[in-house]
Parts: sequence; structure tokens; C-alpha cells
Amino acid sequence: MNKTFFSAIALCLAAEAMGQTAVLSPEIQIKTAVLAAPADKREGAKVYGYAPDGSFKVLRAGNNDMVCIADDPKKEDVNVSCYFAGLDAFMERGRVLAKEGKNPKEIFDIREKEVKDGKLMMPKQSSTLFALSGTKDNYDMASGELKNGYLRYVVYIPFATAESTGLPLKPDVAGMPWIMDPGTHRAHIMINPAKP
Repeated sequence: MNKTFFSAIALCLAAEAMGQTAVLSPEIQIKTAVLAAPADKREGAKVYGYAPDGSFKVLRAGNNDMVCIADDPKKEDVNVSCYFAGLDAFMERGRVLAKEGKNPKEIFDIREKEVKDGKLMMPKQSSTLFALSGTKDNYDMASGELKNGYLRYVVYIPFATAESTGLPLKPDVAGMPWIMDPGTHRAHIMINPAKP
């Protein structure tokens, strides 16, 4: 009896562990990924996600100016994002460097040099990224719906500074826009709304 009980527990734990790294269907990945986008951009957004073997690939070609990234099945909680298509080269370069094993500082430094050298192009205008996060407890893997998600905003403004924008270097209150990485290729306005 005890052996059967512990075998059943082991099977349940194994199934749960496998479920956490299981790659969801392309349809569910797409449905969840586009939740980060403004409603009027969701239907036409290009979506990157994961193949059954875990490789990163295009799940859906887009026909507008939005690119979305599906949740990484290897990560504990749910994190999806969508960004202006003009940022795709910058984002792809970061993904390539991360796959090569570069740490965040190395990725920053390499992209900074490449942008300054004209090898990597950043959009000339402000460009937005929307990031949606939530817990696995609030995520329905069958429907792709996420309850109580937290949406934050990043507006890239390469080489802008606090002085050129009037933005503070840190927020005084939740939801206050502020500038991060000022004076660099990755200068951006951060907007983190107050959590309920």
C-alpha cells in the first residue's frame, strides 16, 4: 500500500514538473502572447514562440507594426511582451547574444557599440514595448487566459537623457514615468503602474 501510494505521488510530481516545461500549442501561445498588445494590434501582430522541441521560432507572421513574444515554458511564471516592429533587430540581437551565453552587461555593451558603429539600427522615433506578467496560479493553460496580470510599459528613446526629456532618474510614486539607461542606445522611459 505504501509503495503504491508513494509511486502515485512520484508520478504526480513528475507530471507536474513536466507540465511546467511542456510547450503549449501554437494557438494558445499566440493567444497568451498578444494579451500584452493594445487590443487593436493583437489580431495582426507577428508572434514568436516555441516549437515542441523547445526551439524559438515564428508562430505567426504579422501584418501590422507589432511583434509579440510568447511565454517561455522553462520559466516559472507567465511573462509575455509585445513591441513596435522597428525594435525587432535590437531584440533579435539580444536573443542571439543571450543564446551565445553572454551575460546582461556583455549584451548591453555589445549592442551599445554596434548601435554607435552603425551596425545595429535602433528606431529614430520613440518605440514602445508592453510587458505582461502573472503567476502560473492565475494562468489557464487550456484557454490561454491570464487573470490578474500586471502590464507595464517601456518607451525606447535612444540616447535621451533626463536633461533632454525632463524625466526623473527614478519614480517618486508608482506609475510615474522615469528614464532608465539615459544617454545610451537603450535609454527608455519606464512606466510601472501601481499594483492593486
